[in-house]
Amino acid sequence: MERPSLSPLPETVLLAIPVYNHGGTLRGVAERALAVHPHVLVVDDGSTLPVEAALAGLGVAVLRHERNRGKGRAIRSAAEWARERGYTHIITLDADGQHHPEDAPRFAPLMAAEPDAVIVGARDFSVAHVPFSSRFGRAFSGFWMRVQTGVAVSDMQSGFRAYPVAVLLAVPCGEEGFAFEVEILVRAAWAGFPVRDCPVGVHYPPPGERVSHFRAWRDNVRLSLLNTRLTTRAMLPLPHRHYSMGRDGEVSVIRPLRSLRLLLERDSTPRELGLSAALGMFMGTLPVFGFQTIGVLLLAGYLRLNKACALAVLQLGMPPLVPALAVEVGHYCLRGRWLTEISWRTLGHEAGSRLLEWVLGSVLLAPLLALLLGAATGLLSKGLTMALRRVPAGPDSPDPTGPTDKGGKP
Repeated sequence: MERPSLSPLPETVLLAIPVYNHGGTLRGVAERALAVHPHVLVVDDGSTLPVEAALAGLGVAVLRHERNRGKGRAIRSAAEWARERGYTHIITLDADGQHHPEDAPRFAPLMAAEPDAVIVGARDFSVAHVPFSSRFGRAFSGFWMRVQTGVAVSDMQSGFRAYPVAVLLAVPCGEEGFAFEVEILVRAAWAGFPVRDCPVGVHYPPPGERVSHFRAWRDNVRLSLLNTRLTTRAMLPLPHRHYSMGRDGEVSVIRPLRSLRLLLERDSTPRELGLSAALGMFMGTLPVFGFQTIGVLLLAGYLRLNKACALAVLQLGMPPLVPALAVEVGHYCLRGRWLTEISWRTLGHEAGSRLLEWVLGSVLLAPLLALLLGAATGLLSKGLTMALRRVPAGPDSPDPTGPTDKGGKP
């Protein structure tokens, strides 16, 4: 990947290198990192190899865990160390030589534009020796990130990232190993922070020369369990706790009135609420009982729509009104007249015909009802948004003179 001349990183950024027994590559990575930026921290996650000896004479800071606690814990420790010394961001890169430290300045303009964003280095997989497991893992994790948050991230498994220190320490995560890097992105998006991509290069040595501590069986099981938990939580029509970053760089929980304003003004705009209602009505009209709820939850997550709104509207499609209307429409399309006789003959002996009419009528009605209800919901929420804006700002409202809260939608 061609590297144009880049501006230096700000003094408030710390390069953090978690390491666990990467004796053969660590010094080279650290030297290249120092050539890019003078503020470098190596987090020794309980290595049995002499890390400090490998770094002798380089002048990098070293933070040591007495025992191996996992990559996620090492990244958190780096953030805590950085906060104590006044850094606002850390950029993490792996110690195995896969990442190019020279690409670190690529993050600088994105951090300046969105100081509260988590920025992921999207690796260039056009190079040699990229393992199939990495290609598959990137696509697999990206799909579930989209389902769980509605946010598209092209390289969920890249360890080359820029984190705002305050965001990294404020967002609660349960994982401490490799799975942490998946969990932090999902939970940061739920919390309302942007998650962005930044193109970076990558180097994969030939298979016989790689050093990896990813344990295929154990770590893949942990990732699968984590994705199960996150997907289950994403399907619940319950709001996620939202945070905001103030002008002082501190992160705080957004309070009730402010949350309502954000819901109507940004997190779920009138257009998005209208689309959410349209999705609920569309799925509620289709004759797919037993799959409507899970279909709404998965689609709403993937499309980044409001699950609570879509589920509420879904109930409108329950029997008898909408199915009966679908039967009438299907009957008219097939026979050229309305079904006016309700009897044991028409509903019992001719049940097969009614089923066919129901399916046909549902397919025809679903887009029409979705369009009508979606438009009505969008107009109603727009009116409510305008009314809410006329409410005087109070202590629970955003400071109109301060920076606005940035962030993706949960």
